[in-house]
Parts: sequence; C-alpha cells; structure tokens
Amino acid sequence: MTEIHWTAQASWPILAVLQLLPLLGAAAVFALGERTAALALGRIVALAQLGLGFALYHHIDAASPALQLAERLDGFGYHAAADGVTVLFVLLAALIAVLMMLYGMVRRLAAPGRLLAMILLAEAALMVMLVTMNLLWFALFSVLELAVAGYLIGHWSTSTEENRSLAMTRFLQFQGVGVLLLAGGMIILAWGHADVTGRWSFDLFDLIQHPAQGKFQTAAFFLLFYGLAVRTPLFPLHGWLPHVAHRGMVAVAPSLLLGVKVGIYGMLRFLLPLTAEGVMEWQNLIVAFAITGVFYAAILAFLQSNLRRLLSFAVISHSGLIVIGLFTLHPAGLIGAVLLSVNFGLAATVMLFVVGFVFRRTHSTDLAKLGGLFERIPFLAVCFLVGGLSIVGMPGTPGFDASHLVLEAAMERFGALPTVAAALGNVAAAGFLLYAFQRAFLSPAPEGNAKIERTLRMEYVVSGIAVLVLLIVGFHSEPWLNLIEPALNALANRFGHHG
Repeated sequence: MTEIHWTAQASWPILAVLQLLPLLGAAAVFALGERTAALALGRIVALAQLGLGFALYHHIDAASPALQLAERLDGFGYHAAADGVTVLFVLLAALIAVLMMLYGMVRRLAAPGRLLAMILLAEAALMVMLVTMNLLWFALFSVLELAVAGYLIGHWSTSTEENRSLAMTRFLQFQGVGVLLLAGGMIILAWGHADVTGRWSFDLFDLIQHPAQGKFQTAAFFLLFYGLAVRTPLFPLHGWLPHVAHRGMVAVAPSLLLGVKVGIYGMLRFLLPLTAEGVMEWQNLIVAFAITGVFYAAILAFLQSNLRRLLSFAVISHSGLIVIGLFTLHPAGLIGAVLLSVNFGLAATVMLFVVGFVFRRTHSTDLAKLGGLFERIPFLAVCFLVGGLSIVGMPGTPGFDASHLVLEAAMERFGALPTVAAALGNVAAAGFLLYAFQRAFLSPAPEGNAKIERTLRMEYVVSGIAVLVLLIVGFHSEPWLNLIEPALNALANRFGHHG
C-alpha cells in the first residue's frame, strides 16, 4: 500500500516542498522564456526556498541527534529526513542560489531566463541529495545536478569553442567515472542486503541493519569514496577542476559544483555509517592522500599565471583538510569538517563572484593583465581578501574555529607529525591566496586598467551579503555548532569516539 507520512513535528511535508518548489519554479521560468516576469519569478522562488530553509531550522529539534521530519512514499523509494547537518547544508545551498540569481543581474548574461531555470533545477537536485535517505535517489539526482553544470559549462562558457569543448569533455569524463564508481558501491551494498534479506534496498536504514561484510565492504568503501572524492574534488581525482575553472563559466557553474560540498555530505550521510569497517581499516591511507593533496595543490597554485586556475588549486588543497577532519572519526574533527565545508562554500562563492566582476571589466583573469584594481574597486578587493583569509582560518570567520577543531582532532588521532603537516599546508594556502590578492589588486596597473568601471550597486549587494554572512557565522558560531554537534557526536560514537 502506498503511504505518505511525516512526523508530528511539522504539520506539513516541509521536506517535499523543499524539493518540489525549485523544480516547479524551474519549469515555470523556462516556460516564460526571457520575459521580465520569468526573471522576477526565478528570484522570488529562490528567496522563498531560503525562507523554507529557515522554516526547516525552526522545526528541527537541534538537541536531538535523530533524523527527523521523516517522509516516505512506499513503492517509489522516496524516503526523506533531516538532522542538524542537513539543515546547515540546506541553508547554504539556498543562500548560494539566491546569490547566483543576484549575480546574474550584475553580469547581464545571455538568455538570463534560461540560466535562472537551470540554477533552480540544480537547486532542486541539491535539495533532494541533502534530504534523501535513499542512496539510489542520491546518485540519480547527483547525475541531474552534474548534467545541469555540464550544460552551463557548454552554453555559457567565456572561452572559445575549442576550449569550451575541452572543459566540458574533461568534466564529463571525470564525473562520468565518478558516477559509475558511486553506482558500483551502491549496487554492492544493495546486493549484500539482498543476500541476507532476499530483498534489494538502497535505503540508508535498511543498509545499516544489514551492512556488507569483509571484502564486499572494502570494495563498497573504495567505490563510494572515490565516486564522492571526484565531486569534492580530492587529489588525485581533481583533474577536471582546473580545466573547468579556466575554460568554463567564471562563477555560476563553479559555485554550483563547489559552493555546496556534496561529496563531503555524501561521505557523512552514507559512506561513514554504511562502510564503518572499511573506513577504520583504510583511514590512515585516505589521510595520507589528503595531506599529500594539500601540499601538491598549494605548490601548483604558486605556479599558476591565471587567477581562475589558482583558485581551483585552492579548492583542491582545502578539500584535503576537510577530508582529514572527516577521517579523524572524532567528534571535534567531524564538526570542524562540516564547518569548514560551509565556510569554504561561502568563501569560494564570494571569491568566484569577485573574479566574475573583474572579468566583466578586464575580459581576462591572467594575473599579468590584472593589477591596480584596488584603487578602482576597493570594496570588491576587500571581499576577495576576506574570502581568502576565511579559507585559511582568519579569526572572525567560521574557518577559524573549524580549522582548530580539525587540527585538535588530528593531533589526538594521528599524532603530531601529520597534524603539523596539515597545519603547514594551511599556511601554504594563506601564502598563495595572498599572492593572488597582491598580483590582482595591489600590483601596478597595466595600461588601460586605470579606466576600469567603479563598483556597481548590485555588486555591493551580492558580495556584501556573502561577506556579511561569513562574518556573522564566524563571530556568532555557537548556534551552528549546537545545531550539528548532536548528530556528529552520534556518528563519532559509531567509531568508539564520544563527544
């Protein structure tokens, strides 16, 4: 019998609405085409989605580690629920979608109605991935989000046709392999469940009750991990990002792919609880790769002559630090990793937007062609600097507390040497981001940059909102720590660590 139900904590199916609203909004905006009404509707839907995120925050019991507000549609595999970690990622995704809508107003991109529809479609896919308890649904909607990102790269790239084709090819190659790896791990887990119960299931709760054993669990662990690591992206599975960053869209597609760390969220929601034995057996190897990636990406960042490629290696370096926090399997490390993910999403978004505003003025992101920008657009320069310092853990941003939590957990779990190595990697990240700021904004201006347009009103709004949220969360982090701590303490307890 098909049945829909949700807990008594909400009088309406809030999770279903979170998933359906942007999907319906995307269809309506696409149907309206390039009319002014379509643009207004897209922004209204994005703002309403952010309001729904705060409604979810209001309904969740932050003191409980349980997955709450459960909704199920038997026969279709629909099973949604939320905890404090879900709420934080939902709010981040909704905020970034709003910022992308506003960013589109500034850049005056071609076919803005179609672009807004694509953003809402990607947001709908993100919401499904964040609330679903079904691994198959997570994989299918991950494909949808990647398809939207690929479409954006192919149709709104700032490069030549040849370079755009190369960026899209690399993106599809890597992400296609990632999806196949994720699907392989998912099938092994469902097969193991069917071997015990006689029934295939991709539901988180079913798979936890009957996890894969022995070699099957090891195979499922590596397939799921590498499938999600491509999305993160983590060294050595990062090869798609420099091409997409350099030859694809300047800001919108990268923000969709990097603003919300879906790979990290998938590891928290599915990988750690479903392959606990594999996680504990191979955590040292994963951390070794992560530390290597922190330094590898930092070194390559210093060698870049293009600001977009430099930021792509900053992403790879920082992702390694997040994975180190996850694989401490310690409450402080898990909390730090989640806060780092949110901090990075906001910081990377504001930096990408500023790069987009710079590109609109200079038609280049080559560092040799930039310079002297601080005199013309000082507010945008400061926003870029705050974003960069937030990534490396500047006091007053979420990265400060998050980095300390990760390093504290790493010290307890792995000892001094790996922790010092991770800390030095963070220092290297500070170095190359300050180098980028100096070259782009403070170095002498090339000929022609003295006539660059001043900061526009909407640019103040877009960049200012992102920086303001960063600082508010950084100076007032206690509510967000309280929101995610119970769920992450419960996860750490599965590995013998008590919060």
